[in-house]
Amino acid sequence: MDGYRKNSHAVHDIKYHVIWVTKYRYKILRGPIAIRARELIRQGCEARGIIILQGSVGKDHIHLLLSCPPSLAPSKILQYLKGRSSRLLQDEFLELKKRYWGQHLWARGYFCATVGTVTEEIIRNYIANQFNEERNDIFKIEE
Repeated sequence: MDGYRKNSHAVHDIKYHVIWVTKYRYKILRGPIAIRARELIRQGCEARGIIILQGSVGKDHIHLLLSCPPSLAPSKILQYLKGRSSRLLQDEFLELKKRYWGQHLWARGYFCATVGTVTEEIIRNYIANQFNEERNDIFKIEE
């Protein structure tokens, strides 16, 4: 049963491919903001028992392949990650607070698909080669 995760009442292999964008697609995820966004998303996932299998921080979007426990709905995962990261990034970077005066850093919607119709390997390759860079980091930042 390689690849399966276990908790006290379930054995599972649930993977979601998720993408969300900055409000107005502003290209703000650069330098220290991108690094801090990645750090906050990693912390949020770790706190909820979510494993980041692959990820990237684009200039205007976050792209992740997540392995999640069955107790978490995709909508709650995204609500938590987007809400927490938006609040903390705006508190730390005053230029974001000025640009997003309505306190919404991320656009309302998101993309979410389960891994199944497309193989996990295809999604991993897509994310890893999204910016045509060869890096060993599984959660990279677009330069």
